Parts: sequence; C-alpha cells; structure tokens
Amino acid sequence: MMIRPAAFDYNSQTAASNRLQVAAAPDSAGAGNQALHEFDMAVAALRGAGVRVCVVADEPAPPKPDAVFPNNWVSWHADGTVVLYPMEAPNRRLERRRGILEEVAAECRYPIRRILDLSPFEAQGRYLEGTGSLVLDHGARRAFACRSSRTDGSLVRHWAEQLGYEPVVFDAVDAAGVPFYHTNVMLSIGHRVAVVAAESIVPADRPRVLAALASGAQDVIEIDQVAVAGFAGNMLELIGANGEAVYALSARAERILPAHVWDRLAAGTDHLLPIAIPTIERLGGGSVRCMLAEVFSPA
Repeated sequence: MMIRPAAFDYNSQTAASNRLQVAAAPDSAGAGNQALHEFDMAVAALRGAGVRVCVVADEPAPPKPDAVFPNNWVSWHADGTVVLYPMEAPNRRLERRRGILEEVAAECRYPIRRILDLSPFEAQGRYLEGTGSLVLDHGARRAFACRSSRTDGSLVRHWAEQLGYEPVVFDAVDAAGVPFYHTNVMLSIGHRVAVVAAESIVPADRPRVLAALASGAQDVIEIDQVAVAGFAGNMLELIGANGEAVYALSARAERILPAHVWDRLAAGTDHLLPIAIPTIERLGGGSVRCMLAEVFSPA
C-alpha cells in the first residue's frame, strides 16, 4: 500500500523529533511536483520488480505533508488484523481514513477481521507510530522498538500482547546522542538478514538486542551512523510475483555502504532494489521503507 501525496511538503510539526528532515530552501517551490515524480518512479520500480502495489490518492484538503508515509498510521497483518496508530503530530493524525482501509481491502482482497484502534492513546500523550516505531521479525515473532517521543515503551508491550509478539524495547541514539525518532531508520529485518546500526544502541541494551536479532536472522549486518544518516538502514524486504524476495531501499545506500556490506546484503536476499527519492528524503526525513505499508495475505 502506498499513498500518492497531494500536498507533500516539509512538516514543521515533526521536525523537532526528526533530525533527518532538512528545512525547505527558498527555491523549493516545486518540491511537491518533484515528490510526485519520485513517488511515481518508485511505484514503477516496485512493479517492475514484480511487487504488487496498491496506490491510493491522497486528498488535497486538508493538506497532509507526510501522507506519503502511510506505514506510521496503519499496519496490515496475516490474521486479518488492521492496526491504527497514535501519532505525535496533530497534522499527521489527519492521514488516518477508514475509506483508505476499505479501498485497499477491496483491491487486495484482504478480509478485515479485526481493527485494533490505538489512536485514543493520543489523548494521553502516548504514541506508537506503526512500523516506523516497530520493526518486526515475523518469523521469530519479535517486535523491536527504540524508545522516543513517538515510541512509547508501554504501548509497544501492549501492541505485542495484542498481536502475539515478543517485545524487544531498547534505547538508541544518533551521533549527537539524540534518540532516533523511529526504529526503522536504524534497523531492518528480512528473511535471511538483519541490518542494524549496532553502535547506536546504548551499551546496556546492545548485547540483548543483537542476541535477539541473531537468533532470528541468519546474518546480522552492522552499519554505522553515517549510513543511518544517509537512509541506508531504512529498507524493507517484499515478495515479488514470482515469490522472490525484493529488498527495497534508498539509492543512496548503494553509494554509502561499503562494498563488503553491500555484497553481504545482496547475498541475503534475491534482489536489491535501490530507489532514488532525494526530495522526499530531504524534506520528509524518511525513505523508501517509510513509504510502504505492507499488506500480508491473510492466513
């Protein structure tokens, strides 16, 4: 599931906690159109790799500058559960629309059996921003989450109890010592590999998190803070029409990651799919993984 943005822009309401956002330059008036072009090219690349993509058009009013990142407000699960999430920024809460759920369910033939709506926690100032906050190891049934203003540890545990996952909650910080706003910028878990910015995890939590990753993935690949800043950790493994695994990631990752790291990543999946979205990354502070709300085939 992907949302084609109607009003993409720099979001001042999220900038305080997202240090990867870069404020719009005076000459960036055409950023919205450039983001649309990048979005359409991303959809074409995914479809070209055999990934089925359900595109829903955002509505221009009210403006939702981050609508291109739907994985923060909804997740779809193999048991027919759809989860709606509490969002920190008020203008991001506008992205949650039941009509989108109905449209995607019809197109993907996904029978919604349960809706778990966590959005009322917003009234308590407690947030959990979907698979931005949660990085899931579906095979081992573990939910990894680094605490931040957007990721409440108690809500991680509540979510895990509701969905049948083991919570792995930890602290991780960027090079300046600031907590990462979302876990998925520093961690990705595929079927055969996990990619993690291990040095960013605080020493007290690091052995426990790495052990949990190693017990689920065959190969744990460590990246550094420079790679995280370049969105090289923000990636998602998908399944193409031929059943092969497709790891979608930022085109910047191919330039930033050392050759030996890139080679290990390539060996751990069937197909690496670098996608260039520089405008979306710069102004939105998120990359390819954030644009994708994966829809599982119900069991």
